[in-house]
Amino acid sequence: MWHLRTSVDNPFGNQDILGAANPTFMARDLSDQDTAILQKLAPECLTDQCSESGHRFRSIIPPVANHFATTPQDFVRRFLRLDDAEFSYLVGLIMDGSESLGCLSPDYADAFNVAVAGRMGQDTAKRVMRIYALSEGCD
Repeated sequence: MWHLRTSVDNPFGNQDILGAANPTFMARDLSDQDTAILQKLAPECLTDQCSESGHRFRSIIPPVANHFATTPQDFVRRFLRLDDAEFSYLVGLIMDGSESLGCLSPDYADAFNVAVAGRMGQDTAKRVMRIYALSEGCD
């Protein structure tokens, strides 16, 4: 199960970084929109299940990074396939805790953050990296 820590001592004050009172975010079932975005990012993905574990994917970004992208550069190039609305939707899922970044290796997280900065600005990229830094990894 995914749990995202959201309350920490941080230079921005002792407050919840996502604006809610002690929320715990859990993995989700992918919506039709999520599945369409996953297919756009990884057209070679033929199923919504992890071939290794047999479990259904519960996020979009980690499967693309860990199962389909061959390098951090390939990972970032895949996000160029998304239009602005799709990319904003995906970043919104990260911001509200619905989309996990915990299973990303640091080089893939950094590469994704470059894409966020380029498309949505430095402030959004900083928020995404704070969320990544607070994630508890893969369970």
